[in-house]
Amino acid sequence: MLGAAWLTGLALLANTPIFGAQAAATCGAKTFKNPVLYEDFPDNDISVGPDGAYYFSASNFHYSPGAPILRSYDLVDWEFVGHSIPRLNFGDGYDLPATGERSYRGGTWASTLRYRKSNGLWYWIGCTNFWITWVFTAPKPEGPWTQKANYGGGVCFYDNGLLIDDDDTMYVVYTYDGGKQVNVTQLAPDGLSTVRTEKVLVPGQVGAESVEGNRMYKINGLYYILNDHPGSTAYVWKSTSPWGPYEGQPLADSVPGPVPGGGAPHQGSLVQAPSGDWYFMSFTWAYPSGRMPVLAPIKFQPSGFPTLVTNISTSPPSWGVSYPLPAPKKPLNYPWTRTHSFTSVSALPVSFEWNHNPDTSKFSLSSSRGLILNTASVTTDLYQARNTLTHRVHGEFPSATAELDISGMADGDRAGLAAFRDRSAYIGLHKTGDTVSVVALFNATIDEWSGTTLDLGSVKGSVDLPQGTGKVSLRVKMDARASGDHKASFEYSLDGKTWTGLGGVFELYTGWAFFLGYRFAVFNYATKALGGNVAVLSFGTA
Repeated sequence: MLGAAWLTGLALLANTPIFGAQAAATCGAKTFKNPVLYEDFPDNDISVGPDGAYYFSASNFHYSPGAPILRSYDLVDWEFVGHSIPRLNFGDGYDLPATGERSYRGGTWASTLRYRKSNGLWYWIGCTNFWITWVFTAPKPEGPWTQKANYGGGVCFYDNGLLIDDDDTMYVVYTYDGGKQVNVTQLAPDGLSTVRTEKVLVPGQVGAESVEGNRMYKINGLYYILNDHPGSTAYVWKSTSPWGPYEGQPLADSVPGPVPGGGAPHQGSLVQAPSGDWYFMSFTWAYPSGRMPVLAPIKFQPSGFPTLVTNISTSPPSWGVSYPLPAPKKPLNYPWTRTHSFTSVSALPVSFEWNHNPDTSKFSLSSSRGLILNTASVTTDLYQARNTLTHRVHGEFPSATAELDISGMADGDRAGLAAFRDRSAYIGLHKTGDTVSVVALFNATIDEWSGTTLDLGSVKGSVDLPQGTGKVSLRVKMDARASGDHKASFEYSLDGKTWTGLGGVFELYTGWAFFLGYRFAVFNYATKALGGNVAVLSFGTA
């Protein structure tokens, strides 16, 4: 429970003019500022591990490896740990086949991650392709993760949450029938099959048409389910039994979010700080960046229901830009922006994810040339190109710089650096015969629902390079604020010092239906025949 003195201080802070963007600066290290991480990490499921740290599982859809994991000791400073799914082995579409299905918007949606003390294993459970629920386990969050089971076709634990009860019984809560009801399933003792399923509630009990984003907790002897109506409202339900009956009420109902231009937070996790205070980690829809984690304290009422602590100095009350820290800060010194030199690593850093599964035979790490990307697809479609390596954008004005060794390019090859989403733009190198041109190409587009390519993009600028050019640096800069101008610009340099813009500005797309935010992407593909390569000497974000 929240201490009375702490809550009184928070209420006073909430009613002062400084409560908001200036609070963190005024109060120094005693407050934090939302979003806690200015990156796209949606559908969080947060729990405490055996080391006392918090572990944050997110969704990343068709990107591989899947189901990213973050770690924190104070709920504010986070580091990237790894992924629960080494490779998306859920169908041929995740390998970007030359013909047939592609799996944009497939893969890992809202899933669950928990540590089980009785056998010392971490469990990740999630439904893919809206059809099959998979179970992966590992001895530690960093892995190695192993696919252990699936519950068969038609058993989809959609937007699910795992509870390991005091007696070690495992329960999973999930949405069923398109969000029209919520089920609880008891798992077998090993967690690899099911033994009992019951419908425990329907959204109509609180006047909602549907719910999603389910999590399950046991707090002070009561069972709680957290879920939300998409786009607006978080609900909390409580019962004395995992099987119900449950009564529910809103936790956050269309509360204005803390990020200018962003949406109302509504889906997420309940988590207890070391002090015993409780928090709600949700996310705000803030495109073009994506869905970013935001944190706020909650207060349990005598009724047993929690309420959100809001900034009551605004009308209506809003999600605070700043709140008191949930725990003494324990900085992790994890640089979310940095320059990666691939000549000194034996594996890709965990912050990188491929667009669909990579062809592992077509890339390698070299101590002399860095990350070597051999062409892995013959196509004219950026969205069909295998081994496109992506990295999330970070901050309000993110930028990325890639230095490429292009001496191995073949006739017809295209390589470069993209602002990558369902509407993309890039600055790249096109080789035609013996000539390499720097090209700005804008508006490559796929349908945000089906993933079908609608537009291959159009060239907005092109400059031939001097014969014999061996290295080129490419740069993309963005205004990624939801309230910003959403402009991206593109530059190149032959010496890493003097930069030349090309193509003008590209307007980043802010539609929501692709769900994921923009990423930087390094690509290399062939339009004529396989055989060429580029080497990524370094990749840096700022």
